[in-house]
Amino acid sequence: MSATDTTDKPHNVISTDHKFWQIIRTVPNFPKAGIDFYDITPLLRSHVNDVIDEMLAALPDGLMDEVDCFGAVEARGFVFASLLAGRLGKGMILLRKAGKLPPPVANKAYALEYGKDTLEMQNNLAPERVLLVDDILATGGTLTTAYELCKSANHTVVGALVLLDLVDLHGKFSVPVYTVLKA
Repeated sequence: MSATDTTDKPHNVISTDHKFWQIIRTVPNFPKAGIDFYDITPLLRSHVNDVIDEMLAALPDGLMDEVDCFGAVEARGFVFASLLAGRLGKGMILLRKAGKLPPPVANKAYALEYGKDTLEMQNNLAPERVLLVDDILATGGTLTTAYELCKSANHTVVGALVLLDLVDLHGKFSVPVYTVLKA
């Protein structure tokens, strides 16, 4: 499947023909009523190399030449970003929940589809060109917060890479968002 750049694409195209859909488990009404949770852990158990290959294939040619490091969004974004960083010899910046990183940190509160949370990142890092990495893009609150934190720390965000984009739950972003799957 080709990359999806959600800065330009309409949010009405659903593709469920990818082989990963046979492995992902949908859990209705979790973590609360009305929410469908897409459980990607079966992919991590037996297809993680395939997932990383597909994520890299979703990126446009030449983009990785513009990336210094990956912005790993807690928690499952850590998995994908670390595997990408290891494969490509790039670094990582961690974007974590409040209280998990030593100071000094910058933080920002944001709304989730089912509540509120706060992201933090170390704010004393040299500016770099960052590709944000996360597992699932839903309302966009976490990804937007990660983007804003990186920008506030003088990093240049060149885009975002997610495994699964829930296209009807969010609007446009300031940077391109590349994805393998859409629902």
